[in-house]
Amino acid sequence: MEDALKGSSPPAQIPGWRIRVADYLALEHNVTIASAAVFLIGFGEELWKKFLPKYLEALGATTPIIGLFGTAEDFFDACYQYPGGFVADRFGRRRAFLLFITLASLGYVIYLFSTSWSLLFVGLALVMAWQSMASPAIFAVIGDSLPRERRAMGFTLQSILKRVPIVIAPMVGGALIASTGLVNGVHVGLLITLALAAVTLVLVLKLKTTNQPPPAMNIRGVWRSFHRVLKRLLISDIIIRTCEGMTGVLAILYVTNVHGVSVAAYGTLIAVQMIASIVVYIPAGRIADRIGRKPFVILTFLSFALFPVAIVFASNFWWLIAAYVIGGLREIGEPSRKAMIVDLAHDNIRARSVGLYYLVRSLSITPAAAIGGLLWKIAPEVPFVTAGVIGIVGTVVFIVTVEERYAS
Repeated sequence: MEDALKGSSPPAQIPGWRIRVADYLALEHNVTIASAAVFLIGFGEELWKKFLPKYLEALGATTPIIGLFGTAEDFFDACYQYPGGFVADRFGRRRAFLLFITLASLGYVIYLFSTSWSLLFVGLALVMAWQSMASPAIFAVIGDSLPRERRAMGFTLQSILKRVPIVIAPMVGGALIASTGLVNGVHVGLLITLALAAVTLVLVLKLKTTNQPPPAMNIRGVWRSFHRVLKRLLISDIIIRTCEGMTGVLAILYVTNVHGVSVAAYGTLIAVQMIASIVVYIPAGRIADRIGRKPFVILTFLSFALFPVAIVFASNFWWLIAAYVIGGLREIGEPSRKAMIVDLAHDNIRARSVGLYYLVRSLSITPAAAIGGLLWKIAPEVPFVTAGVIGIVGTVVFIVTVEERYAS
């Protein structure tokens, strides 16, 4: 009997609840650190980011200049994506993160001490180092660390930790502005951002990196490596982001100047938008990994089309809340879309592939915000309705051109 007992297999141990939760949420070490970095810097930036158009206005910028600022943001977003991917592939994810956070911090300092709206364009060139250059590195960390069937959930975690600050921080930022004034409130937010960036630099040092050298390949080679379906996804994505870019920097002006909503109340609308996003993130990411990505991307694209139109037709604050719930649903398929990009990119040039994808996308939509600013001069609602029509076109293009089998 003792021999039989000795030869028997030990009973399987049931994982503890922490392990089960970590597994369910794809909480791999590097993914967790990258997502935490997104959370910390995002919290700081969201204290003032949504109020930048009003900050520009306070420093003397006109509406076309504010539209141009949005165009400049898209331009830097385009130019920085591929270099960010190159740095992440060539020097490793950890060094890339350290560089991007440092550059962005210099931009926060310029924002803090700016006395003219023109200086904010200089600060923007540095601030975008985190938002744009770091994006391919974040994609690559998730692609490196998780298998294909868990990547949508990995992007879900990153997206949640990116959006949670948008629920809280704009309300805090709005309260700071209400109590100390617009300029002083933004300045306090920038000081907090600098402190959080310093904490993030320490955290990023714990990233585990590999020393595998990337293949030598120029930008043309990376483009030729793109799967044909990735190129089709890119086309529909460009159309949809044109819809978004046309009204992104104008939304706060329409809500506050046309609907007469206070800046603090606008912060509440942003919080509602992010809560709607967070509520659908985890179930959408989990289901997308099981049944496929395409239905969720379609829902995202439809929400992009409906959001600007809903803002225009909102007749009171409650309808504005409904509009911003629709705005929150724009994120329901974002983890799925990002997972599709990583799935279709080659492993050994992953960061550069993501960088080139976003380079082409952002460069293509660069004129959108400036066009929106010019259309505003015809009538404030014109850029919003135009954006809605463009969004419907982008949704149809995606449905027709991207096959289901490549979105699973």
